[in-house]
Amino acid sequence: MFILEEKIYFWLFWIIPAVIVLFLLTRWWRKSAQNKFADAESLKKLSPDKSRFKPALKMLFFALALACFIMALINPKIGSKVETVKREGVDIVFAVDVSKSMLAEDIAPNRLEKSKQIMNQIIDNLQGDRVGVIGYAATAFPQVPITTDYASAKLFINEMHTNMVSSQGTAMKEAIQLSIDHFDEDSKTSKVLVFITDGEDHEGELEEVSREAAQKNIKIFTVGVGTEKGARIPIKENGVVKHFKKDWNGETVITKLEAQNLKDLAKITQGEYIYGRSTTDVVEKINKFLNHLEKSEFESQEYASFKSQFQWFLGIGILFLILDILLLERKTAWLQRLNLFNENENKNAA
Repeated sequence: MFILEEKIYFWLFWIIPAVIVLFLLTRWWRKSAQNKFADAESLKKLSPDKSRFKPALKMLFFALALACFIMALINPKIGSKVETVKREGVDIVFAVDVSKSMLAEDIAPNRLEKSKQIMNQIIDNLQGDRVGVIGYAATAFPQVPITTDYASAKLFINEMHTNMVSSQGTAMKEAIQLSIDHFDEDSKTSKVLVFITDGEDHEGELEEVSREAAQKNIKIFTVGVGTEKGARIPIKENGVVKHFKKDWNGETVITKLEAQNLKDLAKITQGEYIYGRSTTDVVEKINKFLNHLEKSEFESQEYASFKSQFQWFLGIGILFLILDILLLERKTAWLQRLNLFNENENKNAA
């Protein structure tokens, strides 16, 4: 099995034709300048040992050296062995509120950024568990499918923002329903839904969907971000606050943490509620919660162990570069005796 680790460096290959074109232009300019100085016969007499093909050969060596160095940067890898990897863990889905209320700064730096910090640190402490991410405001949408690729999950988490959903609101019921569907129904692993929100809900009817989650053995761990005192919702442009969000009556909106909604939600599924001001406390409590859950084998796949091959290209590139440096542009004595281009006959004839 063969893969290329750093494909981004492929664009460097454009340097090679650029160097060749520059070489040809230089040769053409030099020949034009020499023709102005003397005719071809006179130039041959002035430099009888000058080779006609060695400059091209030197250019070839230099181009091959460049190609090898670029391939070393790309770092081809060859699969050397096959391993069977068995994983044990739980399935965790993060449901993240991305409504405008999450821009409130009553919890630093703001509610949404705090949510991202919490998710990233939870993922950093996982070992073998699978994670998925959904976002929601007035509607819910899948962001990351169930995966063990933590780096990709964190990448998508960090890109989440409040403009991902055009219609605003907070539809917790729809978010829970989508989270239930997000889990792999055929998997026998323990399932945990980590709900990170300020608890505001504009739909209601959470009890019914929460009981559905409980029936499917999904534990809901709710994390409340915000304060019960509440805060205004800043609307910024280029990082500068332009104004604060207002309602239909022109009154400034004050968004508050609705902790009771989150406590009830966690209680129905035998989960747990935690206040999200301290990221460390949230991570510790969730880790403790996860450690008490039964872990099951959910994946058995074969992975190829790849070894880097860049050193071969680096070595060959250095060899071509040395050849380019050592190769002189004058004719080689033994090659000249072979008379490959009938130069001696031409010389005698002259």
